[in-house]
Amino acid sequence: MVKGRMSRACGFTYLTALFVVAILAGGLALAGTVWEQAAAREREAELLFVGHQYRRAIGLYYDSTPGTVKRYPRALEDLLKDPRQPATQRYLRKLYPDPLGGKEWGVVKGSDGGVAGVYSLSEAKPIKVSGFKVRDAAFEGAGMYADWKFMHTPAGAAPGTKPAAGAAPVVAPGAAPIAVPPGAPPAIPPAADGAPAPEGGDH
Repeated sequence: MVKGRMSRACGFTYLTALFVVAILAGGLALAGTVWEQAAAREREAELLFVGHQYRRAIGLYYDSTPGTVKRYPRALEDLLKDPRQPATQRYLRKLYPDPLGGKEWGVVKGSDGGVAGVYSLSEAKPIKVSGFKVRDAAFEGAGMYADWKFMHTPAGAAPGTKPAAGAAPVVAPGAAPIAVPPGAPPAIPPAADGAPAPEGGDH
């Protein structure tokens, strides 16, 4: 009798231990999933912030072009020190890496062959698919992060569009048309209200 009771007690203890281990394993798995999703959201928010910093810096470089024919930077490094200016002129504090882990940014070419925007090379599906600000309306329903193009849009162009090579120059209302020499890239004047204001990140 005693032996039978001990056997049943041991069996009950063993089952209880297995039950506790299963609960702990399930809890750890759930916690891991929640943590991973939270980390992904944080990287996504960082991508939006950093992307807007590049967009703003490219816009400042573009609008600061001497003369009437505006130019995009030849490389991202030009945002750290404008080679066109006699004194050091910075539009970006540093070259931010892609928060999604990419070694390089994808580059959107402007009508003059310069850098008009950047984008992550990640093909992962975004968590945020709606509720974007007007400046990011083109991100709605994107299938992957690589579809998020952080581009500077010259005044008069539709938001999120790339100036087409050979397109007619965009002239601000009330301004005189700008003559474009044959073979020269289209001239796009800066925004009427000056340099763009700093942009914060989406959260």
